[in-house]
Amino acid sequence: EVQLVESGGGLVQAGGSLRLSCAAYGFTSESYTIGWFRQAPGKEREGVSACICSGDDQRPLYSDSVKGRFTIVSDNAKKTVYLHMDSLKPEDSGVYYCVADLFLKDETSWSVVDDYEFWGQGTQVTVSS
Repeated sequence: EVQLVESGGGLVQAGGSLRLSCAAYGFTSESYTIGWFRQAPGKEREGVSACICSGDDQRPLYSDSVKGRFTIVSDNAKKTVYLHMDSLKPEDSGVYYCVADLFLKDETSWSVVDDYEFWGQGTQVTVSS
């Protein structure tokens, strides 16, 4: 059974930084897509970032709203993915969900919310102005 466990959320002032972590327990594949979605109150879940990972090869993808501010890194040996978030804005606030799937996605499919088999419980990120 695969279990995704997030940590690292919290409260930060605008312009600050946070690092989210997601440990993928029971995940044995060497090729997968792993990443993050977020959901703000009253809004739909949106893709934030994903890593198309195959062995040591990692291809990061980002939404336009976070490109240049967020960095995703996957540690294949630890089956852990990190999301480094810099220059945070109030509009980055929301519940951040770790997601994973055994299919290698592409620039179009990575942000489709229904295409991920595994989801974490979510961690709250609040950015104050």
